Amino acid sequence: MQGHIQESDFMMVEEGFVSRDLMDEIINNLSETEERDAFFVADLGDVRKHLRFLKAMPRVKPFYAVKCNSSKGVVQILAELGAGFDCASKAEIELVQSIGVTPDRIIYANPCKQISQIKYAAKNGVQMMTFDNEVELSKVSKSHPNARMVLRIATDDSKSSARLSMKFGAPLKSCKRLLEMASNLHLDVIGVSFHVGSGCTDPKAFAQAIADARLVFEMASEFGYKMWLLDIGGGFPGTEDFKIRIEEIADVVNPALDLYFPKCFDVEIIAEPGRYYVASAFSLAVNVIAKKEVLMDHSDSDDDENVPNKIMMYYVNDGVYGSFNCIFFDHAHPKPVLHKKPSPDQPMYTSSLWGPTCDSLDRIAKDLLLPELQIGDWLLFNNMGAYTIAASSNFNGFQQSPIHYAMPRAAWKAVQLLQRGLKETEERENVCTPMSCGWEISDTLCFTHTLAATGTI
Repeated sequence: MQGHIQESDFMMVEEGFVSRDLMDEIINNLSETEERDAFFVADLGDVRKHLRFLKAMPRVKPFYAVKCNSSKGVVQILAELGAGFDCASKAEIELVQSIGVTPDRIIYANPCKQISQIKYAAKNGVQMMTFDNEVELSKVSKSHPNARMVLRIATDDSKSSARLSMKFGAPLKSCKRLLEMASNLHLDVIGVSFHVGSGCTDPKAFAQAIADARLVFEMASEFGYKMWLLDIGGGFPGTEDFKIRIEEIADVVNPALDLYFPKCFDVEIIAEPGRYYVASAFSLAVNVIAKKEVLMDHSDSDDDENVPNKIMMYYVNDGVYGSFNCIFFDHAHPKPVLHKKPSPDQPMYTSSLWGPTCDSLDRIAKDLLLPELQIGDWLLFNNMGAYTIAASSNFNGFQQSPIHYAMPRAAWKAVQLLQRGLKETEERENVCTPMSCGWEISDTLCFTHTLAATGTI
C-alpha cells in the first residue's frame, strides 16, 4: 500500500494519555506567542473502535464513510487496518486511492451521481455503486456498463436525527420495476443497501430494513440475478453517552442477519460507519479573541444585589462556518469546557459564544452560565470529530483549524500487529485485498483476541 502511516505522522504518547494532556501542552506553547489559533487534537488510539465493531458484528465488514471526516490521518489509519471505504464523490475516491486503497475496497455509495464522476469511477476501476431510480440506471449503463450496481432502498428513519430516506432510497413497491430495467440494460445488480439515518436511536429499524432487503433479493432472482452483497449502512453511535451503544444495535442486527441472510446464503455483508469511528476521537480548542458586555437594567427588580448586571458575549476563532457547522448540519449542541478552572467565588454570567465571521448567524451557543472570561482564554470542546472538519469552509478568509494527531504507544503496536496479520493472510491466500478473496473477519478477530489478551484493547 502506498503512503503507509509512519510514526512521524503523529505524536507518540504513552498509555493513559487523554486528549486534554496534549491540548494543555499545545496551549502552553502557544501562550508564548501571539498565534493562538484554534486547533484540533485527534486521538488515533480510537482505532480500537474498529476492533470493537468487528467483535460486535463479526459478519459485517466496515466501509468507513469518508464524508464524515476526510482528514488524511483518519483515512490512512483505517486503510492500514483493512477497512473499506464508502465514497460519495470523485474527490473522496481520489483521496482513498492516493494512499493505495484498491478499487474493490471502495463502494461509490451516492445514488445520484454526476456523469463525469461516474466515468471517473469507471476509469479508476471502482465498480460498486448505488442507485435508487431509473434515470441513474440509464446514466450508468451509458457511462459505466461494467458497474456492479447496489439498489438502495428506503427505510423507516423516523427515530434518527438525520433522516436520509427523505432524499435517497427506493420504496419497495418500486424495486421490481428498477430491477427489470437494470436487467433490460444488461447491468449487473449485485446487492441491496439501506441507511436507517444518522443518530439512530431505535435498533429495530435495522431489523425491518434487513427483512425488506431480503424481499428485494427474492425479487432480483425473478430477473436472473444472484445478488451477493448486503450493505446495512450507518447510524452507529460515536460517543459513549449516546442513547444506545453499538452492542445494543448488534443485539438486533446479528439475529436479523442470521434469520434473513444465514451463512449458507453466501452473502457479503458490509456497513458504512462514519461518526462511530471519529466523533469522540477529536477535541477542539478555541481562543477568546474578543468580548462584549451588555449592561442590564434591573430598575424594576426587587433583588438587585443578587442579579448580575451584565450579559457577556464572547467571540472565538472558530465558528459555524468552520468546525461548528455541525450545529446546522448535524443537529449538534456542543458545550464548552473551561481550560482554566474557575475559583468557587467567581460570579457567573449568562453568556453567548460567537464565531469570528461577520455573519450574525455565526453563533455557537447561547444562555451559557460562565465566569467572566478574558481575551486569550481557551475553551475546549469534546466529541468534535463527526461532520465538523468535513464541512468546514474558508468563509471570510478564516482557515480551517489544524489537526494534531496523537497515537498511544500500545494502540500503535496493535495497528502494527493487525497489519502483519492482514499481510500474512493476504500472502496465504495469494491475493491483495479483502473484497476480492476469501478474506474473513475471523482472521482479524484472531488478531483481536491476541490484542485483548495483552491488554491492548
